Amino acid sequence: MKIAAAAVAAVIAILMLIGGIGQAVVNALFGSSSTQPSQEALADIPADYLALYRQATSACPGLDWSILAAIGKIETNHGRSALPGVSSGENYAGAGGPMQFLQSTFDGVVARHPLPAGGATPPSRYNPHDAIYAAAYYLCDSGAPKDLRKAIFAYNHADWYVDEVLAQAKKYGDAMVGTGDCKNIQAPTPAAIRAINFACGQLGLPYQWGGNGPAQGDKGFDCSGLTMAAYNAAGISLPRTAQTQYNAGPLVPAGQPLLPGDLVFYGTPGNVHHVGLYIGAGKMVHAPDFGQPIQVSDYRWNGDDYLAASRPAVDSRM
Repeated sequence: MKIAAAAVAAVIAILMLIGGIGQAVVNALFGSSSTQPSQEALADIPADYLALYRQATSACPGLDWSILAAIGKIETNHGRSALPGVSSGENYAGAGGPMQFLQSTFDGVVARHPLPAGGATPPSRYNPHDAIYAAAYYLCDSGAPKDLRKAIFAYNHADWYVDEVLAQAKKYGDAMVGTGDCKNIQAPTPAAIRAINFACGQLGLPYQWGGNGPAQGDKGFDCSGLTMAAYNAAGISLPRTAQTQYNAGPLVPAGQPLLPGDLVFYGTPGNVHHVGLYIGAGKMVHAPDFGQPIQVSDYRWNGDDYLAASRPAVDSRM
Protein backbone atom coordinates (compact mmCIF):
# COMPACT_ATOMS: atom_id res chain seq x y z
CA MET A 1 0.00 0.00 0.00
CA LYS A 2 1.79 3.13 -1.18
CA ILE A 3 0.80 6.27 0.66
CA ALA A 4 2.12 9.81 0.53
CA ALA A 5 3.22 11.29 3.87
CA ALA A 6 4.23 14.70 5.09
CA ALA A 7 7.11 15.27 7.45
CA VAL A 8 6.39 15.88 11.14
CA ALA A 9 8.45 17.56 13.77
CA ALA A 10 11.10 15.74 15.76
CA VAL A 11 10.12 13.68 18.80
CA ILE A 12 9.15 15.59 21.92
CA ALA A 13 7.78 14.28 25.18
CA ILE A 14 4.84 16.04 26.79
CA LEU A 15 4.11 14.24 30.04
CA MET A 16 0.96 15.54 31.65
CA LEU A 17 -1.34 14.30 34.35
CA ILE A 18 -4.97 14.61 33.34
CA GLY A 19 -7.99 12.53 33.97
CA GLY A 20 -8.69 9.94 36.60
CA ILE A 21 -11.12 7.19 37.36
CA GLY A 22 -14.04 8.93 35.68
CA GLN A 23 -12.18 9.45 32.42
CA ALA A 24 -10.84 5.91 32.48
CA VAL A 25 -14.36 4.55 32.77
CA VAL A 26 -15.48 6.76 29.87
CA ASN A 27 -12.63 5.33 27.80
CA ALA A 28 -13.73 1.81 28.59
CA LEU A 29 -17.35 2.55 27.67
CA PHE A 30 -16.26 3.93 24.32
CA GLY A 31 -14.33 0.71 23.73
CA SER A 32 -11.35 2.88 22.89
CA SER A 33 -7.75 2.59 23.79
CA SER A 34 -5.53 2.93 26.76
CA THR A 35 -4.18 6.46 26.65
CA GLN A 36 -5.93 9.75 27.31
CA PRO A 37 -5.48 12.59 24.79
CA SER A 38 -2.67 14.97 25.68
CA GLN A 39 -3.18 18.71 25.57
CA GLU A 40 -1.45 18.70 22.18
CA ALA A 41 -3.97 16.16 20.89
CA LEU A 42 -6.92 18.15 22.19
CA ALA A 43 -5.57 21.33 20.63
CA ASP A 44 -4.61 19.84 17.26
CA ILE A 45 -7.20 17.19 16.39
CA PRO A 46 -10.71 18.28 15.36
CA ALA A 47 -13.26 16.97 17.85
CA ASP A 48 -15.09 14.84 15.29
CA TYR A 49 -11.85 13.21 14.13
CA LEU A 50 -10.68 12.61 17.71
CA ALA A 51 -13.97 10.86 18.50
CA LEU A 52 -13.62 8.68 15.40
CA TYR A 53 -10.01 7.75 16.14
CA ARG A 54 -10.99 6.64 19.63
CA GLN A 55 -14.12 4.80 18.59
CA ALA A 56 -12.48 3.04 15.65
CA THR A 57 -10.08 1.14 17.89
CA SER A 58 -13.01 -1.21 18.55
CA ALA A 59 -12.16 -2.60 15.12
CA CYS A 60 -8.75 -3.67 16.42
CA PRO A 61 -8.80 -4.46 20.16
CA GLY A 62 -5.61 -3.29 21.83
CA LEU A 63 -4.72 -0.75 19.13
CA ASP A 64 -4.22 2.66 20.68
CA TRP A 65 -6.23 5.49 19.16
CA SER A 66 -3.09 7.63 19.05
CA ILE A 67 -1.66 5.43 16.27
CA LEU A 68 -4.67 6.13 14.07
CA ALA A 69 -4.50 9.81 14.96
CA ALA A 70 -0.80 9.96 14.14
CA ILE A 71 -1.40 8.43 10.72
CA GLY A 72 -4.24 10.88 10.11
CA LYS A 73 -1.97 13.76 11.11
CA ILE A 74 0.93 12.73 8.92
CA GLU A 75 -1.17 11.82 5.91
CA THR A 76 -3.55 14.79 5.64
CA ASN A 77 -3.46 16.81 8.88
CA HIS A 78 -6.76 15.17 9.87
CA GLY A 79 -8.39 15.89 6.52
CA ARG A 80 -7.44 19.58 6.54
CA SER A 81 -4.73 19.41 3.88
CA ALA A 82 -5.50 21.20 0.62
CA LEU A 83 -3.30 18.87 -1.41
CA PRO A 84 -4.82 16.80 -4.22
CA GLY A 85 -6.41 13.53 -3.17
CA VAL A 86 -7.65 14.54 0.28
CA SER A 87 -11.28 15.59 -0.17
CA SER A 88 -11.52 14.35 -3.75
CA GLY A 89 -9.40 12.96 -6.55
CA GLU A 90 -6.08 11.24 -5.97
CA ASN A 91 -2.48 12.18 -5.32
CA TYR A 92 0.40 11.18 -7.58
CA ALA A 93 0.42 7.67 -6.10
CA GLY A 94 -3.33 7.13 -6.50
CA ALA A 95 -4.14 7.59 -2.79
CA GLY A 96 -7.23 9.46 -1.67
CA GLY A 97 -9.17 10.49 1.43
CA PRO A 98 -8.11 11.60 4.90
CA MET A 99 -6.24 8.35 5.58
CA GLN A 100 -4.81 8.17 2.03
CA PHE A 101 -6.04 4.81 0.80
CA LEU A 102 -5.55 3.38 -2.64
CA GLN A 103 -9.03 2.54 -3.93
CA SER A 104 -8.11 -1.13 -4.36
CA THR A 105 -6.77 -1.37 -0.82
CA PHE A 106 -9.82 0.34 0.64
CA ASP A 107 -12.14 -1.94 -1.31
CA GLY A 108 -10.24 -4.98 -0.06
CA VAL A 109 -10.55 -3.88 3.58
CA VAL A 110 -14.28 -3.22 3.23
CA ALA A 111 -14.78 -6.61 1.58
CA ARG A 112 -13.10 -8.34 4.52
CA HIS A 113 -14.61 -6.14 7.23
CA PRO A 114 -18.04 -4.57 6.71
CA LEU A 115 -17.81 -1.09 8.24
CA PRO A 116 -20.13 -0.07 11.08
CA ALA A 117 -22.96 2.33 10.45
CA GLY A 118 -22.24 6.03 10.44
CA GLY A 119 -20.36 6.53 7.19
CA ALA A 120 -21.24 6.78 3.53
CA THR A 121 -23.41 4.40 1.50
CA PRO A 122 -21.61 2.72 -0.12
CA PRO A 123 -18.49 3.19 2.02
CA SER A 124 -16.10 5.82 0.72
CA ARG A 125 -12.40 6.38 1.34
CA TYR A 126 -13.18 10.13 1.40
CA ASN A 127 -15.60 9.76 4.30
CA PRO A 128 -13.68 10.25 7.60
CA HIS A 129 -15.73 7.60 9.43
CA ASP A 130 -15.16 4.99 6.75
CA ALA A 131 -11.51 5.87 6.18
CA ILE A 132 -10.57 5.77 9.88
CA TYR A 133 -12.37 2.48 10.55
CA ALA A 134 -10.79 0.99 7.43
CA ALA A 135 -7.37 2.12 8.68
CA ALA A 136 -7.97 0.38 12.01
CA TYR A 137 -8.98 -2.85 10.27
CA TYR A 138 -6.02 -2.62 7.90
CA LEU A 139 -3.55 -2.15 10.77
CA CYS A 140 -5.08 -5.10 12.61
CA ASP A 141 -4.83 -7.27 9.49
CA SER A 142 -1.18 -6.22 9.24
CA GLY A 143 -0.17 -7.23 12.77
CA ALA A 144 -1.39 -4.56 15.19
CA PRO A 145 -1.38 -4.28 18.11
CA LYS A 146 1.12 -7.11 18.69
CA ASP A 147 3.64 -5.80 16.16
CA LEU A 148 3.01 -2.11 15.64
CA ARG A 149 6.12 -1.47 13.59
CA LYS A 150 5.18 -4.22 11.15
CA ALA A 151 1.61 -2.93 10.89
CA ILE A 152 2.61 0.68 10.31
CA PHE A 153 5.27 -0.38 7.82
CA ALA A 154 2.56 -2.22 5.89
CA TYR A 155 0.60 1.04 5.76
CA ASN A 156 3.50 2.86 4.13
CA HIS A 157 6.65 0.89 3.35
CA ALA A 158 9.26 3.17 4.90
CA ASP A 159 11.09 2.98 8.23
CA TRP A 160 11.14 6.77 8.50
CA TYR A 161 7.35 6.73 8.23
CA VAL A 162 7.04 4.20 11.05
CA ASP A 163 9.30 6.33 13.25
CA GLU A 164 7.28 9.48 12.54
CA VAL A 165 3.96 7.78 13.26
CA LEU A 166 5.24 6.44 16.58
CA ALA A 167 6.71 9.83 17.50
CA GLN A 168 3.47 11.62 16.69
CA ALA A 169 1.44 9.02 18.58
CA LYS A 170 3.60 9.62 21.63
CA LYS A 171 2.88 13.35 21.47
CA TYR A 172 -0.85 12.66 21.28
CA GLY A 173 -0.94 9.97 23.95
CA ASP A 174 1.48 11.13 26.63
CA ALA A 175 -1.18 12.05 29.12
CA MET A 176 -2.13 9.15 31.36
CA VAL A 177 1.18 8.56 33.11
CA GLY A 178 -0.26 7.97 36.57
CA THR A 179 0.61 9.58 39.87
CA GLY A 180 2.72 6.93 41.59
CA ASP A 181 0.57 7.62 44.65
CA CYS A 182 -1.66 4.95 46.18
CA LYS A 183 -3.86 7.70 47.62
CA ASN A 184 -4.55 9.19 44.19
CA ILE A 185 -4.77 6.31 41.71
CA GLN A 186 -4.92 7.10 38.01
CA ALA A 187 -5.05 4.32 35.44
CA PRO A 188 -6.37 3.88 31.90
CA THR A 189 -8.88 1.07 32.54
CA PRO A 190 -11.19 0.01 35.35
CA ALA A 191 -9.31 -3.31 35.60
CA ALA A 192 -5.97 -1.53 36.09
CA ILE A 193 -7.54 0.71 38.73
CA ARG A 194 -8.85 -2.30 40.64
CA ALA A 195 -5.51 -4.13 40.40
CA ILE A 196 -3.58 -1.12 41.68
CA ASN A 197 -6.12 -0.50 44.43
CA PHE A 198 -5.76 -4.10 45.60
CA ALA A 199 -1.95 -4.00 45.54
CA CYS A 200 -1.89 -0.70 47.42
CA GLY A 201 -4.15 -2.23 50.04
CA GLN A 202 -1.43 -4.77 50.85
CA LEU A 203 1.28 -2.21 51.70
CA GLY A 204 3.15 -3.17 54.83
CA LEU A 205 2.39 -6.88 54.68
CA PRO A 206 5.50 -9.07 54.95
CA TYR A 207 7.27 -10.69 52.05
CA GLN A 208 6.61 -14.42 52.13
CA TRP A 209 8.17 -16.84 49.64
CA GLY A 210 5.29 -18.55 47.85
CA GLY A 211 2.81 -16.37 49.73
CA ASN A 212 -0.65 -15.79 48.31
CA GLY A 213 -1.88 -13.35 50.94
CA PRO A 214 -4.13 -13.39 54.00
CA ALA A 215 -7.17 -14.45 51.99
CA GLN A 216 -5.35 -17.70 51.24
CA GLY A 217 -4.12 -18.20 54.79
CA ASP A 218 -0.66 -16.67 54.31
CA LYS A 219 0.81 -13.73 56.20
CA GLY A 220 2.01 -12.01 53.07
CA PHE A 221 2.95 -12.32 49.41
CA ASP A 222 5.91 -12.92 47.22
CA CYS A 223 6.28 -10.72 44.14
CA SER A 224 4.25 -12.78 41.67
CA GLY A 225 1.71 -13.80 44.31
CA LEU A 226 0.95 -10.11 44.80
CA THR A 227 0.56 -9.33 41.09
CA MET A 228 -1.54 -12.44 40.53
CA ALA A 229 -3.86 -11.56 43.43
CA ALA A 230 -4.09 -7.93 42.28
CA TYR A 231 -5.28 -8.89 38.82
CA ASN A 232 -7.51 -11.65 40.18
CA ALA A 233 -9.25 -8.85 42.10
CA ALA A 234 -9.74 -7.14 38.73
CA GLY A 235 -11.22 -10.25 37.14
CA ILE A 236 -8.10 -11.16 35.14
CA SER A 237 -6.33 -14.48 35.67
CA LEU A 238 -2.54 -14.54 35.64
CA PRO A 239 -0.13 -17.45 35.96
CA ARG A 240 1.53 -17.88 39.35
CA THR A 241 5.23 -17.12 38.81
CA ALA A 242 7.10 -14.10 37.50
CA GLN A 243 8.47 -16.16 34.62
CA THR A 244 5.08 -17.44 33.50
CA GLN A 245 3.50 -14.01 33.89
CA TYR A 246 6.21 -12.62 31.61
CA ASN A 247 5.62 -15.44 29.14
CA ALA A 248 1.86 -14.81 29.17
CA GLY A 249 2.27 -11.17 28.05
CA PRO A 250 1.22 -9.36 26.01
CA LEU A 251 4.48 -7.41 26.21
CA VAL A 252 4.48 -3.64 25.83
CA PRO A 253 6.39 -2.84 22.62
CA ALA A 254 9.84 -1.40 23.21
CA GLY A 255 9.76 2.38 23.12
CA GLN A 256 6.13 2.72 24.17
CA PRO A 257 5.52 4.47 27.51
CA LEU A 258 4.44 2.42 30.48
CA LEU A 259 0.89 2.81 31.74
CA PRO A 260 -0.42 2.35 35.27
CA GLY A 261 -1.36 -1.29 35.69
CA ASP A 262 1.52 -2.65 33.60
CA LEU A 263 3.57 -5.46 35.08
CA VAL A 264 7.30 -4.73 35.13
CA PHE A 265 9.76 -7.62 34.99
CA TYR A 266 13.41 -8.09 35.92
CA GLY A 267 15.97 -10.66 34.79
CA THR A 268 16.38 -12.22 31.37
CA PRO A 269 13.74 -13.70 29.04
CA GLY A 270 14.61 -17.18 30.26
CA ASN A 271 15.15 -16.28 33.91
CA VAL A 272 12.67 -13.69 35.18
CA HIS A 273 13.19 -13.34 38.92
CA HIS A 274 11.00 -10.39 39.95
CA VAL A 275 7.79 -8.59 38.98
CA GLY A 276 6.07 -5.45 40.21
CA LEU A 277 2.89 -3.50 39.40
CA TYR A 278 3.55 -0.13 37.79
CA ILE A 279 1.46 2.74 39.20
CA GLY A 280 2.86 5.68 37.24
CA ALA A 281 5.44 8.41 37.80
CA GLY A 282 8.23 5.83 37.75
CA LYS A 283 6.83 3.93 40.74
CA MET A 284 5.66 0.37 41.34
CA VAL A 285 4.03 -1.59 44.14
CA HIS A 286 5.92 -4.82 44.81
CA ALA A 287 6.94 -7.44 47.33
CA PRO A 288 10.74 -6.97 47.23
CA ASP A 289 12.43 -9.75 49.18
CA PHE A 290 12.84 -11.42 52.56
CA GLY A 291 12.71 -8.93 55.41
CA GLN A 292 11.20 -6.17 53.26
CA PRO A 293 7.46 -5.45 53.40
CA ILE A 294 5.25 -4.77 50.40
CA GLN A 295 6.03 -1.20 49.41
CA VAL A 296 6.08 1.49 46.73
CA SER A 297 9.49 1.83 45.08
CA ASP A 298 11.10 3.26 41.96
CA TYR A 299 10.78 0.73 39.17
CA ARG A 300 14.23 1.65 37.81
CA TRP A 301 17.44 2.05 39.81
CA ASN A 302 21.17 2.02 39.21
CA GLY A 303 22.35 -1.49 38.39
CA ASP A 304 18.87 -2.96 37.93
CA ASP A 305 18.21 -5.71 35.40
CA TYR A 306 14.88 -4.39 34.16
CA LEU A 307 13.69 -6.56 31.27
CA ALA A 308 10.29 -5.50 29.92
CA ALA A 309 6.66 -4.81 30.78
CA SER A 310 3.40 -6.52 29.96
CA ARG A 311 -0.16 -5.22 29.85
CA PRO A 312 -2.51 -7.91 31.19
CA ALA A 313 -5.76 -8.24 29.27
CA VAL A 314 -9.10 -9.84 29.92
CA ASP A 315 -8.10 -12.85 27.84
CA SER A 316 -4.99 -13.65 29.93
CA ARG A 317 -4.90 -17.34 30.75
CA MET A 318 -3.68 -19.49 33.64
